[in-house]
Amino acid sequence: MEISYATASNSDMAVSLSGVSGSGRQVKVIPLQHPIASNPAAPPTASFFTNWLPNFKGMSLRDWTELLLPCSRWIRSYKWREWLQVDLVAGITVGVMLVPQAMSYAKLAGLHPIYGLYSGFVPIFVYAIFGSSRQLAIGPVALVSLLVSNVLGNIVDSSDVLYTELAILLSFMVGVLECVMGLLRLGWLIRFISHSVISGFTTSSAIVIALSQAKYFLGYSIVRSSKIVPLVESIITGAGNFMWQPFVMGSSTLTILLLMKHLGKTSKRFRYLRAAGPLTAVVLGTTFVKIFHPSTISVVGEIPQGLPKFSVPKEFGHAKSLISTAILITGVAILESVGIAKALAVKNGYELDSNQELFGLGVANICGSFFSAYPTTGSFSRSAVNHESGAKTGLSGLTMGVIMACALMFLTPLFRDIPQCTLAAIVISAVMGLVDYDEAIFLWRVDKKDFLLWTITSITTLFLGIEIGVLVGVGSSLAFVIHESANPHIAILGRLPGTTLYRNIAQYPEAYTYNGIVIVRVDAPIYFANISYIKERLQKYEVDISGSVKRGPEVGRNYFVVIEMAPVTYIDSSAVQALKDLYLEYKSRGIQIAIANPNRDVLLTLSRSGLIDLVGKEWYFVRVHDAVQVCLQRVQSISERPPWPPASAAAAADTPTQRVRKRPGHDVDPSTATEPLLSADKV
Repeated sequence: MEISYATASNSDMAVSLSGVSGSGRQVKVIPLQHPIASNPAAPPTASFFTNWLPNFKGMSLRDWTELLLPCSRWIRSYKWREWLQVDLVAGITVGVMLVPQAMSYAKLAGLHPIYGLYSGFVPIFVYAIFGSSRQLAIGPVALVSLLVSNVLGNIVDSSDVLYTELAILLSFMVGVLECVMGLLRLGWLIRFISHSVISGFTTSSAIVIALSQAKYFLGYSIVRSSKIVPLVESIITGAGNFMWQPFVMGSSTLTILLLMKHLGKTSKRFRYLRAAGPLTAVVLGTTFVKIFHPSTISVVGEIPQGLPKFSVPKEFGHAKSLISTAILITGVAILESVGIAKALAVKNGYELDSNQELFGLGVANICGSFFSAYPTTGSFSRSAVNHESGAKTGLSGLTMGVIMACALMFLTPLFRDIPQCTLAAIVISAVMGLVDYDEAIFLWRVDKKDFLLWTITSITTLFLGIEIGVLVGVGSSLAFVIHESANPHIAILGRLPGTTLYRNIAQYPEAYTYNGIVIVRVDAPIYFANISYIKERLQKYEVDISGSVKRGPEVGRNYFVVIEMAPVTYIDSSAVQALKDLYLEYKSRGIQIAIANPNRDVLLTLSRSGLIDLVGKEWYFVRVHDAVQVCLQRVQSISERPPWPPASAAAAADTPTQRVRKRPGHDVDPSTATEPLLSADKV
C-alpha cells in the first residue's frame, strides 16, 4: 500500500478522499478566517527608525566608541607579548615595499613621485583609526592610478599645476562618496557586479597598465591612452627611437622582481623576498646609476624633503567633470578593499562590517586630500604580504605610516637617482598578477554565461577604454540579472515513489505525475517583469508534459493545475491581475487552479486582491500532496462515471443549450459539472 503522510485537517474544510488509495484521508487547506493583519503595516520610514532607534538607545559608551573608532576594539584587547613583534615586523616589511611602489604608482598616475609618498602617509594613519580591517594595507594602487591618469589626461597636461590639483580634488570627492555610501549602508549595490566582470576588467586594465609603462623600457615617449590600439600604434611608430640601455636595465630589473616574487610565494623560507623585491630593485638600479652615470637612462630627479603641508583642495569648478571618475574609483575601492578585507577578516577570526569599512576608507581619502594625496584604496599585494608577515592588528598600519614618514623626512635625497625604468618594472611586476587567464578557463568549463561576461568586459576595456569597459561590463551583468529574473525557472513536479514528496521530474526521472493534473513550481518572485513568461509556460505545460511516467485514471486532458508557491517570496499587483486572467481562461476551458504553500506575505497579497475569493478558499492547501489528493479524487470521479444520457436518448432530449455544451472543445469546470457535462467531456 502506498504510504501517506496527510496532515490533520481544518474541521471546516476537511475533504474525505475515500476513493483515492483505498482508505479515507484528510487534507489540510490554509485557514483564511483572518488572513489580514489587524494593524496596518507601518510605513518604510517608520519601520526603519523602529528597527534602529532601540539599538542606538541601548548602546553604551563602549559601544559608541567601537562604532565611531573601530581601532578601540583591538587596542582594548591587544596582546602585547604575542602581537607586538609580529605587527612591527609586518609593518616594516610592507612599509619598505610601499615606498618604491608609491613612487611608481604616482608616475603611472601622471604625478610627481612625491605625491605617491604623500598618498602613502596620512591616509594610512587615518585608516588605522577609522578602518575596521586589521590587515588591509591601503595606499596608492595601480588600477586607481591608471583611472586618475586616464581622466585627468583628457582635461589638462600632466605637467600643469592644475593636473595635480585635480588629482587631489578627486581624492576628496572619492572620500565623500565612500563616506556617504558607508553611512547610508549602500555597500550592497556592488553585489550587482559579477565576479566575472571584475576579473575581465582587471585583466584588461593590467595589460593597458603594462603597455603604458613601455616608454620607460623603450627610451621614447608613447601616447597616453587607456585603449590598446593607440598604445600599440604609438609603440610601433616610434620604434626608430629605440634605446637598448633602458630596455636591458628594465628587463633585468623585471626579471629579478618576478624571480623574487615567485620564490616568495612558493617557499616559506624565502617569503620575505616577495616584500623585499621592490626595495632590492630600487637599490640595484640606483647603485648602477650612481656608479656609471648612463646618459640614456632617465631618473626620477629631485624629490622635496619633508612631510606634506596642510592645504584645502582647490579647483571645485572642475568637480562636475570628475564625478563619473570618482564614482568609478569608489566602485573599484569597494571591489578591491572590501573584498580582500572580508577575506582577511575570515582568515583571522573577526567580523567586518563592509559599510563601516567604506566609511573608514572615505575618511582616509578626505583627510589625505588635505595633505596632497591622490585617491587611495586597499592593495591586494601589500595586504597579502601584511597578512603573510603575521600582522594581527592596525598597529602594523601605523608602523607603515612611520616608515613612510621617515622616508619623507630623511631619505628623499637618495631617491633622486632612481631609474624610471626601475619604477616601471615595479609597476609591471605588480600588475602581472592581475592578468587572470586562469579565471577565464575556469569560467569556460563551469559557466559559459559568465565566460561571455568576462570576454565582453575584457574586449571592451581593451579596445574602447576603461570607462566604457566598466559601463558595458556592469550593463551586461545587469542585463543577465534582468534576463534571469524575467525568465525564472519553472519546474514540473512529480511524486517520488513511496513518499509524499514532489520534486522536479527533470532532476528526478523516477518521479511520476498523475493524469489530468499538472503540478508546477515557480522558483522566483512573481512580478510584472516575469508574469508573462510564467503564463506562457503554464499554458504550455497544460498541454504537454513530456518525459514523465503518468499514473492514475485515464482521462483525455488536464483538469487541474497545482501551483507550488513555497519559493515565491513576493508577488505584485500586476502578477495578481495576470493570475486572475489566467484563472478565468482556465475556467472557460474547465480547468481548476489549486495553490499550495504560499508564504504569509504572498497569501496576504492574494487575499487583499480578491484572488482567494475568486479561486475559492477550498483550493488553497498547506502541502502539494494535499492539493494533489483532492484533485485526484475529482479526476477519478470523472473517469468512473458512465456516459449519461445515452447517445440515442441525448439526440432526442437535448435542448439547444445542452447541444452547445457537448460541442468539441467546450469544456466545463469539473468541480461544478453535472453528470451530463461529465459524460460530454468523456465522449
